[in-house]
Amino acid sequence: MFKVVGIVGAGQMGMGIAHICALKGLNVRLIDSDEAQLSKANLQIHANMDRQIARAEIGESERDDARSRIVTSTDYHALESCEMVLEAVTELEEVKRKLFKSLIPLLPDSTLLASNTSSISITRLAAQTGRPEQFCGVHFMKPAYVIQLVELIRGLQTSNATYTAFHTFAKDQLGKIIAVSEDFPGFIVNRILMPMINEAIYTLYEGVGSVADIDAAMRLGTKHPLGPLELADFVGLDVVLAILNVLHGDLADAKYRPCPLLTKYVEAGWLGTKTGRGFYDYSQKPARPTR
Repeated sequence: MFKVVGIVGAGQMGMGIAHICALKGLNVRLIDSDEAQLSKANLQIHANMDRQIARAEIGESERDDARSRIVTSTDYHALESCEMVLEAVTELEEVKRKLFKSLIPLLPDSTLLASNTSSISITRLAAQTGRPEQFCGVHFMKPAYVIQLVELIRGLQTSNATYTAFHTFAKDQLGKIIAVSEDFPGFIVNRILMPMINEAIYTLYEGVGSVADIDAAMRLGTKHPLGPLELADFVGLDVVLAILNVLHGDLADAKYRPCPLLTKYVEAGWLGTKTGRGFYDYSQKPARPTR
């Protein structure tokens, strides 16, 4: 059982993981190189916990205790007391590899490592650490404090003890439901989800339907809670593109080729809800389709 966990990356995934860990009684060290991002993460965690109080999901004392357990820092040395460090930075393999290389000299030999990657080979990432037997994929879904599922992915050299520790962490400490995936690109969720989103974007690109009609068709026709273009905006179009590039590159199958329209939106900086514009314009309420 972990008592002190480190999370590197205070973006939407990192702050959500910090939130659920603190709420479940773990002490959290949330690290990011950007002090402004840490401040933003703190404010968002506080706001999300307040919404949970409004929905009667937690009490004020639970919220206050959880907030007190989260310590933020820009200094990687703050991770030295952590029994486990989980990486939650941008979905680019080179960024993650460099991060692990810089972290390893600072961590005790006993520290276990995890990546929240949604698509990248756990075996490849683990090989950068010098302790691949202590490395596991622990993929949370967004928002991590709400969605019940966690994917666990063993690398080729992940030890039974490491896997058991992370299984206990996700299931017993955080109360998550676990889906176990082999170490293949995209794992289970994104191997299935991202081609669907990509096909929805192709459907828009080819003029088969409008943004509103594509999303309505999938919400009402297949009982999805969000249409695929709404969901893409929520995930982040840059993240969708990064995952599709991993699937396309690692599996060498044309069916995973990212739609050119997706690439254009990312190049334009239209990344979805986090930038206020993607397939919808979020400066208005309700959000208006941009095509």
